[in-house]
Amino acid sequence: MTAPRVFGIAGWKNSGKTGLAVRLVTEFTRRGYRISTIKHAHHDFDIDKVGADSFRHREAGAHEVTIVSGTRFAIMHELRGGPEPGLQEILSRLAPCDLVLIEGYKREPVPKIEARRLEAKNREPLAPSDPFIVAIAADHPVTDNVLPVFDLDDTVAVADFIGQVTGLPAK
Repeated sequence: MTAPRVFGIAGWKNSGKTGLAVRLVTEFTRRGYRISTIKHAHHDFDIDKVGADSFRHREAGAHEVTIVSGTRFAIMHELRGGPEPGLQEILSRLAPCDLVLIEGYKREPVPKIEARRLEAKNREPLAPSDPFIVAIAADHPVTDNVLPVFDLDDTVAVADFIGQVTGLPAK
């Protein structure tokens, strides 16, 4: 089995990562590609509802709970104090696809674009200290670097660039 094509979107809080990720998924699927995403959260989260049957299964101690319907399924894996899985472990659990877009995982050694917005809480550039950042997408002029710079809203150009970097076959 070949490793999936992976491309990341990194940036500080409120830098435009999620908006860019959503627009890229829309653009790539419009082009006919099968896209998966991974979102790294730095906080506790729960996709389940208190009182739901699946919630009760987890509360009872189930290691994994899978919810299945005619439209989707979700597998919830409880760490129960164990270490957070690494990106490679999560990638190995995904179904085959053309490209995996990851949001977050700032420190992972994968090619990524840095999202920058003037409204971001922290505006310190990531690119100078991360050799895996291969481009910048910003909502303002960026002149202090040697990387390609895209308008944060130019989804087509960013998608074209990602396709080139990852070797995504033309459709």
